[in-house]
Amino acid sequence: MNKKLNELKKVNAENCVTLILNTHRTAPDNQKDAIMLKNLIKEAEERLMNSLDKKTAQTIVESLTKLEATIDHSHNLESLVLFVNAEKKIAEYLRLPIPVVDRVIIGDTFATRDLLRAIHLTSSYYVLVLSQQKVRFIQAMNDQVIKEITSPFPIENTEFHTSSSIEASDAGRQTNLIAEFFNRVDKEVNIIRKENPLPVLICTEEANFYEYLKIADEKESIFETYLNGNRLEEKAGGIVKEAWPIIKEHVEKRNIERKEDLDKAVGTGRFLSDVNEIMSAIKEGKVQTLFVQQGLFQPAVIDNGSVTLLTETDEKPKEMIDDIYDEMIELNMNYGGDAVFLPKGSLDKFNGFGAITRY
Repeated sequence: MNKKLNELKKVNAENCVTLILNTHRTAPDNQKDAIMLKNLIKEAEERLMNSLDKKTAQTIVESLTKLEATIDHSHNLESLVLFVNAEKKIAEYLRLPIPVVDRVIIGDTFATRDLLRAIHLTSSYYVLVLSQQKVRFIQAMNDQVIKEITSPFPIENTEFHTSSSIEASDAGRQTNLIAEFFNRVDKEVNIIRKENPLPVLICTEEANFYEYLKIADEKESIFETYLNGNRLEEKAGGIVKEAWPIIKEHVEKRNIERKEDLDKAVGTGRFLSDVNEIMSAIKEGKVQTLFVQQGLFQPAVIDNGSVTLLTETDEKPKEMIDDIYDEMIELNMNYGGDAVFLPKGSLDKFNGFGAITRY
């Protein structure tokens, strides 16, 4: 998703159309998704016809319609985003595992804010299902299995075990053999992580967890907590369903810590909340992090470098930007900044939007 985000945010051309809608994972609810998408295409068509010549508008609508026909709604997640630009011959869609606000956005760039939010609010990770006899390795995203690694896993302990009753009674020897087996597993884990460096959640019994940490070469890549229990015989999907609440709590804690950074910046001269001040600071490359409250969208007009926010009752001019926050997030990313999305209510005292500057 990071790669696709980087590709799309580089596109700068007239009439970039982004359709964003909530979808459903299962039937019969996902049957409504096709209807919702048609409605958004109709809305986009009306807006394009009102602002462009008929031929150009029809070309874009045809691209949207062709793209629509390729989507199998039986594979939907929580949301769907379509990106179409006729000039650049772009017509593609992404499924996202996060809820969104249904909307049509037309501008000189694609609306990639929800992709960035999905990256921040979703987690890809590994689950190492660990025992002293056998080990499995599963790649997951949120509560879904991406794949179970089948080479060289599962790894069975055929070498590092006691072969006599005398050795079995020697606790030190037993511990050393287990450490050797876990060390072999850790080497294989790190080979895989070198290609795709995701964090690792260990699923095991308490004693095994701490024994593994003793031999792990890259302890910083392992979550400080673990999923308790011997689950070797469970299906991968069931294991990941149990793992996700632990990962989700970690993600939420991380975002709360970022909010604390914002609170600390207030009063230090590194905090900004005025939209025009933030926009100027972004253009100067001064903004480190933008903080945006989830569900906050704001149409605006930029005239001679000045941002004017529009209300629902204001006339919507042709040069209107559908969401100024999305525009600012993308611009700040171009200068090496980042964005943090926080739950509703957490940024109320800042009117839902704020920034920390680098200096």
